[in-house]
Amino acid sequence: MWSYDAMNRRILFILLVLLLGGCGFQLRGSAIMPFESLFIESAGVSAGTELHRALREGSEVRLLASPPEAETVLQLFGEQREKRILSLNTSGKVSEYMLLYRLSFRLRDGKGVEWAPAQTLELRRDYTFSDAQVLAKEQEELLLYREMQTDAVRQLMRRLSAMKQLPIPDAD
Repeated sequence: MWSYDAMNRRILFILLVLLLGGCGFQLRGSAIMPFESLFIESAGVSAGTELHRALREGSEVRLLASPPEAETVLQLFGEQREKRILSLNTSGKVSEYMLLYRLSFRLRDGKGVEWAPAQTLELRRDYTFSDAQVLAKEQEELLLYREMQTDAVRQLMRRLSAMKQLPIPDAD
């Protein structure tokens, strides 16, 4: 025999599973890109390495070693980290900082024709600061920058997958 509580839990579990299925929830699969091959030009941009890894693991795009062979060229031409004072305490010492992370990119085809003009992803994070915990706060700042870089790469992947197919050149 089923107890009343056990039956209620089972019914609640079944309803929860049905609701999740009905709302369109699904696990994230691989990103579908509108191009088959890509060259990433990322001189001096640390997000380039993370983007390479994300594309290898999460898409079917072939990453190529030279731009002329690639259908599409993604140029990461700027990465900037900035730290601003957000607030001061009563004694005039910093109590909060705002961290900014910017990643600039453009997309073109293998022949150099621009497909997507220069764009910049900008992420912001606020965090409290304490003179008594300087080392811990420095580690927190590094962690926040790393997380913002990861978020920027994810956003870039979503933008790339949402772009329309490259225009076909006129055959004159």
